[in-house]
Amino acid sequence: MKKITGIVGAVLLLLLISSCASTPKVSRIDASTQTDLSGYWNDTDIRIVCRTLIDSCLNSARIDQVRRDKKRTPTVIIGRFRNDSSEHIDTEIITINMRNAIINNGKLEFVTSGDTRDDIRAERQDQQSNASEDTAASLAKEIGADFMLTGSVKTIVDRAGNQTARTYLVTAELTDIETNRIIWSDQNSEIKKIIVQPKNKL
Repeated sequence: MKKITGIVGAVLLLLLISSCASTPKVSRIDASTQTDLSGYWNDTDIRIVCRTLIDSCLNSARIDQVRRDKKRTPTVIIGRFRNDSSEHIDTEIITINMRNAIINNGKLEFVTSGDTRDDIRAERQDQQSNASEDTAASLAKEIGADFMLTGSVKTIVDRAGNQTARTYLVTAELTDIETNRIIWSDQNSEIKKIIVQPKNKL
């Protein structure tokens, strides 16, 4: 009996040690701290890219000219921001950062797009039958966008031996919806990383 009890105790101890060993260690750091764990696209890259593109857009002389020509704040809708890279990148984070900074600056206005726009249209239509006449949102009162914000993320990957060089090219542009004229376009190619894999020991 003592032998069985001892074996059970040893097994439980091993299970306890193994569960402790597999528990990840988590520590909090400042959100602005640069972290490069895998060598792939990360939050630091997003900050660098968005800062550059936002500054370029807000300081664009052509956008200032459009504002003067229209005598009002132009309106923008977000189109496709493609991920043409070799890895998974959530490009929506880029467009959200750009949209928020540009709206807060007051240089451009944005109208909603995609699923959010569909949801709002469905709600507006539903109000026609179910809300009181004096509170129901009117139909055909949407603000038409003057421009569409589109862009892409591409990567250039160069490998030799155990080293990989990865360069990110992020492009954004504003296109006049009525004329297809591009009124602003810029590209950020500041993000370049060298990843060195440990050599296998024989």
